[in-house]
Formats: sequence, C-alpha cells, structure tokens
Amino acid sequence: MKIAQVAPLIESVPPKLYGGTERIASYLTEELVAQGHDVTLFASGDSVTAANLIPCCDVALRSDPNVRDPLPYYMMMIDKVRRLASRFDVIHFHIDQFQFPLFRSIADKTITTLHGRQDLPDLQLLYRAFPEMPLISISDSQRSPIPYANFAATIYHGIPQELYQPTFNPRGGYLAFIGRISPEKRLDRAIEIARAVGFPLKVAAKVDAVDVEYFEQVIKPLLQGDDIQFIGEIGDCDKAKFLGEASALLFPIDWPEPFGMVMIEAMACGTPILAFNRGSVREVIDEGVTGFVVEDVQSAIAALPRVLALDRVRVRQQFDERFTAASMAMNYVDIYARAFAETDRALVPVRGDDVAIGQETLVN
Repeated sequence: MKIAQVAPLIESVPPKLYGGTERIASYLTEELVAQGHDVTLFASGDSVTAANLIPCCDVALRSDPNVRDPLPYYMMMIDKVRRLASRFDVIHFHIDQFQFPLFRSIADKTITTLHGRQDLPDLQLLYRAFPEMPLISISDSQRSPIPYANFAATIYHGIPQELYQPTFNPRGGYLAFIGRISPEKRLDRAIEIARAVGFPLKVAAKVDAVDVEYFEQVIKPLLQGDDIQFIGEIGDCDKAKFLGEASALLFPIDWPEPFGMVMIEAMACGTPILAFNRGSVREVIDEGVTGFVVEDVQSAIAALPRVLALDRVRVRQQFDERFTAASMAMNYVDIYARAFAETDRALVPVRGDDVAIGQETLVN
C-alpha cells in the first residue's frame, strides 16, 4: 500500500527532545515501512526516516530563529501534498485540520488523527462544516465533546517494543515527573505529593515560551530544596534510565488529556503510575495493575504506597499487550485498507502549471 504521512513541522520527525505528535508520526512511519508498505513522509528536512522523505522546510520550525509564523510553511506543505495526492492510496494527516478545505473533494482517501484536545467551542463548528473528513481519535475520552464528528476509530498510541528496556529493580528511590511545565500539567501537585510522602522528586520537563511567566512565578519558588531536582528537557536516550530508575511516575494533570504518551513510556520501563482522573487516564491505566487513578492530592498521597507495591513485571506485560508501535500500525493499516477499498483511485487532476516538488517535477 502507498501511504503518505503528513507530520507537523514544528519539530523534526522524530523530535530531538519533546514532541509527542512528531514522535508518534515517526513510530508509525517506521513501523509501516518495516511491515513492507511504501511510505512517504512529509516533514521538516532535518527529519530522519526509512521512508521517502519529502522536506517541507529546511529544519524544524522551532529550531529556526528566522521563523515568526508557521502558517505559510503549512500552507505550502498542504499544497505540495495535494499535488502529489494521486500517487498515494491513502493520505494520513497529523496536523490538526489545516487540510480540510483543500482535501474535501477526496475526503475518503484521507485519514486525520486528532492529537489535541477537542473540547474547544470553535472546533465544534469546524467538524460540523466538514462532516466528510474521516477522523481517528487517540482515546474515547478525546472524542466525547464532538460525538457527531466523522470518527472511523479510536487507535491508542504505541511505541517500539524494544525502545525502552524495563527496570524491575529500580535503585533511584525517587518519584518522576516528565513532560511540559504548564498550568494543566500541575507540577505543583507533584511537588506537594512528593513532599507529603517524603520522596525526592526528579523533574525532566521543558518550559515553552508561553509558560515562562507561569514557571517563574508559580513553579520556580517550589523548586527550592534538595528534595526537588529540576533536570530540564530530555530525549529518548535518557528516558529509559530516568523513568526506569524511578519508583513511580506522577501524572497529576488538570486538563482533558487526549492520551498521555508518558504513561505508556513509563509502562515500557516497568514503572507504575499515579495519575489524576482526567481525560484518557482511565483508558490507559489498568487500575491496580499499571497504576492507580485518583481524584485529588489527598487521595494521591494515600494511594502512593499501593502504587509502589505494584508488580513491575506486570506493568511491562501490559505495555507489551496494549501499547506497542506494531499494534498501533496494524490498527491503522485496517483503517487504510478500508479507505482504499472505498475510494475511486482515479483522482481528478489538480489544475496548474508544472510544479517542482523535492527532486521531481510534476505535471498536473
């Protein structure tokens, strides 16, 4: 099957450090190639892939100090994908909804995975305006604000089975927090929980520009003391040790989390999770097996001893059974095959002059 993957341009694929959507686009692309599909990846030019890479900007936009507005780059990428559309059996978008107007006429040939929250009022108008566009949710919780949208399936994220080796006898003696420092991620709760139970807390997190004021005013004063270690942003090569040596992962979020990649990364390392009951958390965590789900800080403090007592071998087993990249890719291939079977593959050509794309010239 000839498959196009259209990734965000903000980070490379895979990202050097933080970047959940780009990371999933990479895992899926590489697994599809390994399964024998003909895959083309539209992404930044500094991306690394076994697929055919069509660069849509020189480097990841976050890495380019000259970039002020990402929208022109996305507009050019979408145009490039549309001009190449007849070459693919299915086109899989990971860029929210930018492509909807231009691809409406060939909607059945497309799949759009929604990676973000969907409870914003403006999005409700959008999905009602484009009911033809097939969507994939990454949790059932994510789709609940827009039940009328054209969902083809819910497909949970997966990561390569061999990416993280589990640690069944951790020696770190600390609790872990990883991700972004922002109001909805609630690092302040993690600090409160760790201090209440007398455990050191290690924080591996990034601070986006929009959250600098929050970090300086709310979080930074809480980092004082030897019991809290702020490490900063880390990449995949450091996650196995960081998560594997932790006694547990704290995931005290306060927003409708669409999925929560860090939860399955912790599972892959054998590390149990203490999480707040928001968004997808109850779908991802198997209560009493991979972690416990709580409603507030006091419940988290009371539940932590039970989290620490969980069998880390079983935690890893649940990851192997539910959240591998191979399983994720097979679920997507089922959706691709359905779209391929239902689509008239003789597309109406896009009118226009000869267009140079990558190393090739297309005549439309």
